[in-house]
Amino acid sequence: MMNQFLPILIATLVAGTPLVYSALGELVAERSGVLNMGVEGMMVIGAVVAFIVMMTTGSLFLAIIAAMLAAMLLALMFAVLAVSFRANQVAVGLALTIFGTSLGSYLGKSYVGMAIVMEPSVLTAYAARIPLLGSVLGQLHPLVWLSWVLFAGVWFFLQRSRAGLILKAVGEAPLSAHALGYRVSAIRYLATLFGGAMAGVAGAYISIVYTSLWTEGLIAGRGWIAVALVVFATWRPVRCFLGAYLFGGATIAQLFAQSAGIGLPSELMSALPYLVTIIVLVLISRNAALMRLNIPASLGKPFTAEG
Repeated sequence: MMNQFLPILIATLVAGTPLVYSALGELVAERSGVLNMGVEGMMVIGAVVAFIVMMTTGSLFLAIIAAMLAAMLLALMFAVLAVSFRANQVAVGLALTIFGTSLGSYLGKSYVGMAIVMEPSVLTAYAARIPLLGSVLGQLHPLVWLSWVLFAGVWFFLQRSRAGLILKAVGEAPLSAHALGYRVSAIRYLATLFGGAMAGVAGAYISIVYTSLWTEGLIAGRGWIAVALVVFATWRPVRCFLGAYLFGGATIAQLFAQSAGIGLPSELMSALPYLVTIIVLVLISRNAALMRLNIPASLGKPFTAEG
């Protein structure tokens, strides 16, 4: 039984990892009151830049850093327009996705069809020797482990740290936070840049580790799912973390179902993860009291010191 369950568990962890990064990054941004719907575009840019740097230098570290910086540049563009110039955040986010997707296609045109050959990590070899957990950890890339560290850090930051309390205050009552001397716009800039960095890592993971190739449409709507997962999680890091693996599990389930020869159209099976996400969102959204209790009060609203 365990031999049958283990491959499914590992595949679920691998498939859910990019959503852990992107959804937790978006969660932090939204907790500050910033609704960045450009996650898809930032993930595309992160994916293509990481792939190009990896193909050029062979350094995973440089590829990840480059992906983070590239996605943060797009996040900075969003912050300038949405935070400083107080443009409509939904419109700017949609424009960012269109821009990022188009730019990614242009930059990666000459790399379509190329593949990266990843060398086994030394850390993975050491992890495989750990009693009990080695059979799982030894088959996972270190970026998967790092996503768990990120989750723990985001949870501690939001639930136990003073800085996290300030961030949530900015998202809930920016005028009150401003009156207490906190720089609301600066905090929102930092939160948006963090979200961009995590979207860049998520994109890099997909192109370098998960698929080891670049092609148009590689992100396949995962950026939109990341935004939806934050709502699914009702802006809580634990639920966000579990929701990422729910989507990853649904993705893997449809692949196993197809390989098992279940008589359903492949197109319908491929849509299964997205259908699961939509159904869960609809069910959660019906609970108006739960949504009002957890949604940041100033989400998507521009801030002005005059109110």
